[in-house]
Amino acid sequence: MATQTSPFAVLSKLAKYSDIVVALGIITIIIMMIIPLPSFLLDLLLSLNITFALVIIMVAVYNIEPLDFSVFPSLLLITTLFRLALNVSSTRLILLDGYAGEVIMAFGNFVVGGNAVVGFIIFVILIIIQFLVITKGSERVAEVAARFTLDAMPGKQMSIDADLNSGAITDAQAHQRRKNIQREADFYGAMDGASKFVKGDAIAAVIIIVINIVGGFIIGMVQRDLSPLQALQSYTLLTVGEGLVNQIPALLISTATGIVVTRAASESNLGHDMVDQLFNNHRVFYIVAGVLILMGFVPGLPLLPFLSLGSISFLIGYILQSTEKHVAESQITNQEEQEKEEVRKPENIVSLLQIDTMELEIGYSLIPMVDVSQGGDLLDRVVMIRRQCAIELGLIVPTIRIRDNIQLKPNIYVIKLKGIEIAKGELLLDHYLAMNPGTVFEEIVGIETVEPAFGLPALWIQETKREDAELAGYTVVDPVSVLATHLTEVIKSHAAEVLGRQEVQTLVDAVKQNNPAVVDDVTPNLLSIGDIQKVLAKLLRERISIRDMVTILETLADYAQLTKDTEILTEYVRHALARQISKQYAQNNTLTCLTVDLQLENKITGAVQRTESGSYVALDPNVLQAIMASISRELPKITNLGYQPIVLTNPAVRTYFHKLIERSAPNLIVLSYAELEPKVEVQALGMVRI
Repeated sequence: MATQTSPFAVLSKLAKYSDIVVALGIITIIIMMIIPLPSFLLDLLLSLNITFALVIIMVAVYNIEPLDFSVFPSLLLITTLFRLALNVSSTRLILLDGYAGEVIMAFGNFVVGGNAVVGFIIFVILIIIQFLVITKGSERVAEVAARFTLDAMPGKQMSIDADLNSGAITDAQAHQRRKNIQREADFYGAMDGASKFVKGDAIAAVIIIVINIVGGFIIGMVQRDLSPLQALQSYTLLTVGEGLVNQIPALLISTATGIVVTRAASESNLGHDMVDQLFNNHRVFYIVAGVLILMGFVPGLPLLPFLSLGSISFLIGYILQSTEKHVAESQITNQEEQEKEEVRKPENIVSLLQIDTMELEIGYSLIPMVDVSQGGDLLDRVVMIRRQCAIELGLIVPTIRIRDNIQLKPNIYVIKLKGIEIAKGELLLDHYLAMNPGTVFEEIVGIETVEPAFGLPALWIQETKREDAELAGYTVVDPVSVLATHLTEVIKSHAAEVLGRQEVQTLVDAVKQNNPAVVDDVTPNLLSIGDIQKVLAKLLRERISIRDMVTILETLADYAQLTKDTEILTEYVRHALARQISKQYAQNNTLTCLTVDLQLENKITGAVQRTESGSYVALDPNVLQAIMASISRELPKITNLGYQPIVLTNPAVRTYFHKLIERSAPNLIVLSYAELEPKVEVQALGMVRI
């Protein structure tokens, strides 16, 4: 039994080889200009030209965004070339045979009533409409749109970067947006050039019709022995018919060009937008109805047309008013029902339990810092803080919610972590904060305060005294910078609490994109996400960056087979990050620090108690007091010289020594010899002993 090929199968095959079909079509168009076509084939191609133009204008009408029809500039060139090929073919038949098919004959006789003069006038009017109105306007819109799109590209790119840094979009979404911006610029640039094709086509149509009339007049009298009147009537009628049959598709495509370039981004097609935006206010039609009815009673004007249209406008206005009222009542009813339903839902209570990881509450006097219209740039500063934390600590800081709180004093701000206040400060927006670095002895007048980030004594000074304070040697910063610095330090101090398991999962997923083998070795077989989070939190608690996640995970993969104790694993990771730690604390390959007496180290090691839940140091309180007293005596030896307070210990003791002193000396940095590169020289200025 023979199988039949369905039309769908044929179409699917054509779609599969669409590139070949288009290439052959363009070559065929070129050949049409050279090889004569029979009249029946010309009729088919002229009908195809009209069909293709109708398809294009319908696609333009139902188009939502210009980029949805990005192939239009190339399509414009192909259709223009096709139309010119038809002009050449029809001109050849008109001049050779005095007959160019039924389509041209029908347009010459039926459309213009067989009157060549009327047809010529209609043809000229169509050319004027297309050339001076539609094409000229479309060309100008495309030119301006291309210029504005190129000018707006930097701003759009910065906006995408800001959204990406704030976490509002993903890398894939940012890549897609950048790609769309580039495509939009290319599209309007191409439309600016493609509109020249339409203009050239209109000019060519005028020249071709003049050539056809003159050439046909000469051929009719010289070669076909027609009288001047017969030659002019016959060839002019055919030429005008040929011009009309080609200019109607040209006019449709020109209109489509105008629709595409003037189409703003929308969520619906042109028809829906026109109806929604034209018929959204009943008052407009009441006013139009009143004006039309008044015009109907003006002496000399016909009453019936204006009265009829005025009545129709009034009826439309009444229908719109009734519809708007009904919609408003329905919305109120639906809103009330939704509110009642929300109250009944248990999810409504669950939503109240959601807590933002980081919050910044400000008094009403500090609102201008956030208001962009008043010059506030705090939101941009927060974006930069999140970027800074990502670069310095490798920490993904969740979105920081900023809200005003009328219960706070006007100049107070509060920083919250998981709903609990962890820091606060006071700002004077019309003042500057001046801090004495310790080398300035000239006093200035100001309001005494404490710098919130580091607790240093400072002064709030007026803007007029800013220059004098800077010349005197004071460090002067604006209020927004004070808040940004405080927020940055708070995030760094509480980085271990900010890092949750979801953030760790995000970091692990990011590593897995380029290093899947590393991640597969660690989790879930050796360590859970929770175990990895504990190690990373311990690193962040001592301000060790976790940005090098590949090294961290590789180290965990090596040693997690030996132990699951996260404290021991953390020490192994610190050893692997020796280069990073050395660079962070050593200056000119020299580490200036205090060391720990060997006897004390042995005593701490002997006091370590290990349990299933972890390890702790069971040290005599008197010994602990002696340790803190020794640190208090020795520490000024390095801090007075401007060095960071660092204590260097044996690797086996480091974590326990840090546990002993972290509450009493939270800013004291404890390192081990294994965390230093071999080229780093240790300069010990004192020793902690009992």
